Amino acid sequence: MSIGKLSGGHQAAVMVMAMSTNDENGNVLVTGSKDHYIKVFGVPEYAAGVHTPKFSLDPPHYDGIQSLAIHGNSLFSGSRDTCIKKWDLAEKKLKFSMNQAHKDWVEALQLLPEQNCLLSGGRDGYLKVWNCDNCALVGEIRAHSSPINAIATNSSAIFTASNDQTIGVWKPRNNLSALVMDAGEDERIA
Repeated sequence: MSIGKLSGGHQAAVMVMAMSTNDENGNVLVTGSKDHYIKVFGVPEYAAGVHTPKFSLDPPHYDGIQSLAIHGNSLFSGSRDTCIKKWDLAEKKLKFSMNQAHKDWVEALQLLPEQNCLLSGGRDGYLKVWNCDNCALVGEIRAHSSPINAIATNSSAIFTASNDQTIGVWKPRNNLSALVMDAGEDERIA
């Protein structure tokens, strides 16, 4: 049974969503679309009724949004334009733009909050690690020969799902500030 709808947000297909429950005004749902825009919705506890966006983030990406990750008041967006952007949701503004973060679409983003790192996966098959504060590239590895579609983490490993029909399992070195992934510890599961 449908109880509500988020409306008036996008002019093209919505490709990705991320939820934050840290907002003092309740839950915040962030959406990314093929229309190049990111919209931020305030969502009450049961989301009943029709809700319109609280605001949009400007400037938009140059192509469709493929991935989102939220860490506190920071939002990271990855796009088909090969760029990763860091936004401040409280100030509603762009903080950093990592142009040409990948050689092709940025398909997946995942945070390692305990390490203050952002992971990105691209259509180029690379897994990259970025410092969340200054957005500097910390490390990278050619994880797959095909696009990386999703990234997940737990306390000891990073998982990458790819078009090559495998899931890579990566064990980062202890000090992510000097990270170079241990390629020798790569395991693939079908």
